[in-house]
Amino acid sequence: MPFPQTRSRRLRGSPALRHMVTETRLPVESLIYPLFVAPGKGVRNPVSSMPEVFQLSVDELVKEAQQAHDLGISMINLFGVPDKKDLTGKLAADPDGLIPQAIRAVKKAVPGLLVMTDVCLCDWLEHGHCGLVKDGAILNDETLPVLASMAMAHAKAGVDMVSPSDMMDGRVAAIRRELDAGGFSHLPIMAYSAKYASGFYGPFREAAQSAPQFGDRAGYQMDPANAREALREVLQDVAESADIVMVKPAMPYLDIIHQVKAATNIPVAAYQVSGEYSMMWAAHQKGWLDLDRVMMESLIGIRRAGADVILTYFAKRVAKKLRGEK
Repeated sequence: MPFPQTRSRRLRGSPALRHMVTETRLPVESLIYPLFVAPGKGVRNPVSSMPEVFQLSVDELVKEAQQAHDLGISMINLFGVPDKKDLTGKLAADPDGLIPQAIRAVKKAVPGLLVMTDVCLCDWLEHGHCGLVKDGAILNDETLPVLASMAMAHAKAGVDMVSPSDMMDGRVAAIRRELDAGGFSHLPIMAYSAKYASGFYGPFREAAQSAPQFGDRAGYQMDPANAREALREVLQDVAESADIVMVKPAMPYLDIIHQVKAATNIPVAAYQVSGEYSMMWAAHQKGWLDLDRVMMESLIGIRRAGADVILTYFAKRVAKKLRGEK
């Protein structure tokens, strides 16, 4: 009915009314908290381009994991920042390496917290690419067994979910076969299915020390102009037994999140990446934006687009805000 019979403002008149009819909510359980694991003890190195983000030794990681769990966060995601790298990826698959050590420590100290791990070689290879390299070319098929071995090492350490982020063709199937054959058919895979070759990854590459030493990643990550290709990638990962599919980054690709949600019947994740996080912080530090307000608005937008799960460096800050803490 037209005005004055229809008055949309009637349901906006008080905080209680607005909360009652809120269409999209942001539960803390939907958030995954990314963390960076470094060698050593007592290490808490601040990442200069990412306020409130640190490279953490395993002992410090356990403290951070406990805080996250106490705030109601269900899962953390671990990225390695190793002090040694090679050209084969063997260090990434070391069952006694940095990430397996971290998994075991967190699961022992905070057993109620779920742990997911990044399965990618960029942090572990000297050249910083996500696959093995020969004569300047990124090798797809030769990389798959290394990724599968890496996932298996994490599985044996007690991880709750693995998350391949490399964008090699066929890696979900390779990891699934390896896990199933090794007795880990119960272990879920969250696939970075539509991962774009984005300019928003810069601060992450400082945090993880993973910038490519030559060329770029456009040969395996997606063209930001493409949407139909994203759906092909997602559906291929679903066919290869991915349990959750992810779109990365989030903010510039809300349309992709929406399309993926409509095209699949499994959970959809989105990664609010380092550049999204850092530019909000930078604007806040300049006095241009209210950080908490735009943080919540951006995450609600990602949820509204269709994401069931969001990886965000704001996870602890959001959890405190949802609890009414500062």
